[in-house]
Amino acid sequence: MKISNIQVLRGPNIWSISRKKLIQMRLDLEELEQRPTNSIEGFSERIEKLLPSMFTHRCSKGVEGGFFARVKEGTWMGHVIEHIALEIQTLAGMETGFGRTRQTKTEGIYNVVFSYLEEKVGVYAAEAAVKIAQALIDDVEYDLEHDVHRMKEIRQLEALGPSTGSIVEEAVARSIPWIRLNKSSLVQLGYGKNQVRFRATMTEKTSSIAVDIASNKEETKRLLTEAAIPVASGVTISNPDDLEASVNKVGFPLVFKPLDGNHGKGATINIKTMEAAKAAFEYAKTYSRRVIIEKFITGHDFRVLVIDHKVVAAALRDPAHVLGNGIHTIQELIDKENEDPRRGYGHENVLTEIAVDRDTLDLLAKKEYTLETIPQKGEVVYLKSTANLSTGGTSIDVTDIVHPQNIFICERISRVIGLDICGIDIMAQNLTQPLTENGGVVLEVNAAPGFRMHLAPSEGLPRNVAASVIDMLYPQGKLSQIPIIAVTGTNGKTTTTRLIAHIIRSNGKRVGFTTSDGVYVHNTMLMKGDTTGPVSAEFILKDPTVEFAVLETARGGILRAGLGFNACDIGVVTNIQEDHLGISDIHNLDDLTRVKAVVIGAVRRKGWAVLNADNGYCVKIARDARCNVAYFSMDENNPVIKEHCRKGGIAAIYENGYITIKTGDWKLRVDKATHIPLTFGGSVNFMIQNVLAATLAAYLWGYKPEDIRLSLETFIPSAAHTPGRMNVFRFKDFKVLVDFAHNPDGFNGVKAYLQSVESTEHVGIISGTGDRRDEDIKETARISAQMFDKIYICQEKYLRGRDQQELIDLLVSGIKEVDPNKEIIINNKSTECLQDAIDHAKKGSYLTILSNTIDNTIQRVTEHLDKELEA
Repeated sequence: MKISNIQVLRGPNIWSISRKKLIQMRLDLEELEQRPTNSIEGFSERIEKLLPSMFTHRCSKGVEGGFFARVKEGTWMGHVIEHIALEIQTLAGMETGFGRTRQTKTEGIYNVVFSYLEEKVGVYAAEAAVKIAQALIDDVEYDLEHDVHRMKEIRQLEALGPSTGSIVEEAVARSIPWIRLNKSSLVQLGYGKNQVRFRATMTEKTSSIAVDIASNKEETKRLLTEAAIPVASGVTISNPDDLEASVNKVGFPLVFKPLDGNHGKGATINIKTMEAAKAAFEYAKTYSRRVIIEKFITGHDFRVLVIDHKVVAAALRDPAHVLGNGIHTIQELIDKENEDPRRGYGHENVLTEIAVDRDTLDLLAKKEYTLETIPQKGEVVYLKSTANLSTGGTSIDVTDIVHPQNIFICERISRVIGLDICGIDIMAQNLTQPLTENGGVVLEVNAAPGFRMHLAPSEGLPRNVAASVIDMLYPQGKLSQIPIIAVTGTNGKTTTTRLIAHIIRSNGKRVGFTTSDGVYVHNTMLMKGDTTGPVSAEFILKDPTVEFAVLETARGGILRAGLGFNACDIGVVTNIQEDHLGISDIHNLDDLTRVKAVVIGAVRRKGWAVLNADNGYCVKIARDARCNVAYFSMDENNPVIKEHCRKGGIAAIYENGYITIKTGDWKLRVDKATHIPLTFGGSVNFMIQNVLAATLAAYLWGYKPEDIRLSLETFIPSAAHTPGRMNVFRFKDFKVLVDFAHNPDGFNGVKAYLQSVESTEHVGIISGTGDRRDEDIKETARISAQMFDKIYICQEKYLRGRDQQELIDLLVSGIKEVDPNKEIIINNKSTECLQDAIDHAKKGSYLTILSNTIDNTIQRVTEHLDKELEA
């Protein structure tokens, strides 16, 4: 058995609209296709022994133990691997339970699909699951713990931290979209012009001056002192020669900490001798050039969290410690404490594992202890000098008992320093009394404070502090989304996308749109190429200048990674025709419909699906749509249209030469087709269909017919507006049409147009595309034979794994089936082919170049036209 391919799906996809994070593994079972699990001796017993926790997998039986029962009865290895991949993620602390295994039309080849929380962990789980299954088949030992630990390590490296993650989770709960902008903790909430950014717990509202002040402990203390806020007395030095005088000035006991430190790094507390002071000074100097010496205040360590200048949480922090029992050594007690399921690797759990470091050894040495010392029963042995959770500390929520005067002090501190989110460290006997009465002091003010101690305290009520951050970033009434219209289908996607974008732009919005030609923002191309996948969609949604997104969405991107957005307001399906069949397990139009339907599945409940009523497969999509549905049709008597409008539905129809909106029994004529340049005087039916789709989408969004009409009449089919879509170039004696039709339906559309064109001779330049079926290639050739008097075959590119001559033979065969005597010229050098066709063009002839046969077609034809004008 072997893995053929692993794909990471990050958005709505063919397997699930709601479960966006899926791994799709293409698995070749090879000889195991003939060996279900009940035919492999001992397999059932071995998998139960290695992974006993899989007893909870209910599988299709719907009861615990259901999966193991299926294994005993006999199931295929792809199904087993799906369940293993899910279970090992659970063992690594990432519980996720969605999975599907489906056989493809190729025997022995399966798509194994399962959900993931962290992308790289999901990929690792896919590969590991196959290895585990093979080891169980071969009856060899397997180190499962290694995989589990490795997945934990990957998660620690790749996952958002607990604070960042909590804000993202709160955003998701409020249907606010998010995009991770780097491998660390820089995150965008919202789309386009309504986006905001934050990193960890610093937001775009966080003042850089305030962060600079908070990072300078000396400056912070000075500002707080001037504001009559109690702080610990102390000095800052950098020269060891000043140490003794400074110690004498402040007086023992002391605290040493680096001026620019964080997370308690470099700090030493309760210094009582000059020798210890020298060691503490040198230790702090390893983290900062300047060192703070403060009076050591006895009491408890508190952290108060202030967001948007309001106290939202407070916690009592306790440094990492163990409790003696008179039996075990300190090291044994640490090991036992780290077995607490709440403790985990890094930030993965509520508490962090306690690690032994210099700080630990120094604290023990002060008590004349070592790691082998056995503390007395009930004795508390502190292992860290600071109470940070990142070093193994614990926290107790005390939010509800903070004295109002202390709340006032903390909220005032946030304004004095100027931080929108700040963590205030206080040393005091308690917070139930004012600091001015119990002698408590403010030790530090922290920018980007951690949320973990408040989100999941060791004791007390958890506080959803992330909600306060979202309240600040998106106050009531502020939008996080921008309108999104997604356009898919077989033919007409690009033109429809461009026309919708033109209508919206003409009505005053800054539009970002993606097409098979490139990515545009306000009609400026920012990226060139086929940009119809999720990466291009995300490019638009990350642009802070975009007010409205129109996204061409092709099948390839959906299959490869899912949609690049979670939801859209309007989804358009232009048509579903035979194209790209036989690729990526899409073998027929039902398969293709399932792919295109993903876009409609992502439409919001109150949004609209715009569907082609003349296409039976589009009508099928409507049956499962969970949003509003509107149709467009070239025939107002289409039974689907009549029934839909009878029920009060909305449609766009072509009637009596007009583009018309029909609502129930009422008709609203938008424009006459002959007035719309894109329809070529009403002679190109497929362009009229594109106009209907775009007009309906714009109307449903709320644009008035008169505003749509003006936009339709100003959208000129040209190499600028619609590159490669019915571009006509007028030479002195003949005309050249460039259209990137690439399938039988597209060729038939061009054929219908050419039948209305007067010409002395119709000449075509065509090619085949290697990843199409033989029959599709031959059918385009047959249609070419019907519409052209002379045909050039230029098979310079698009081989896609095929032999060049093979494609030429298919084209010739198709042409000969229609007309054995048709004149065929084969020239696989595009420059020479175009030159020959132009040189031999007769007066009044019409040269048509299809399927992007000539490299940079439009540019080359334009160059020939310029030469003629210059001559």
